[in-house]
Amino acid sequence: MVDSQNPELLPGTLYMMILRTLNPGPLHGYAIAKRIRDWSKGDLQIEDGSLYPALNRMLLKGWLKAEWGVTDNNRRARFYRLTPAGRKRLEAESTAFNKMIRAIQLVMRTS
Repeated sequence: MVDSQNPELLPGTLYMMILRTLNPGPLHGYAIAKRIRDWSKGDLQIEDGSLYPALNRMLLKGWLKAEWGVTDNNRRARFYRLTPAGRKRLEAESTAFNKMIRAIQLVMRTS
């Protein structure tokens, strides 16, 4: 059941949102979660227990690269960036997701 105060992610959307979040440039994990929260106006909260395993899987798939750097607060953090394969995956996932949304909207408008 979806709680209207804290909606659940649709299956398969976490990778797409992480890829989209990294499209403008590299970010560390906390900043990725914060950007998703900010862009969704607080409706989507990505927990560490979901985010970091997803990032590791995405590294293994070759969609991301990671390197250590320093945050604005002078803390050491791992920064993630898209690879060409990650950009290609983002395009494919965005296209498929938008097609699905259009189809769902058609069904919901049917009387």
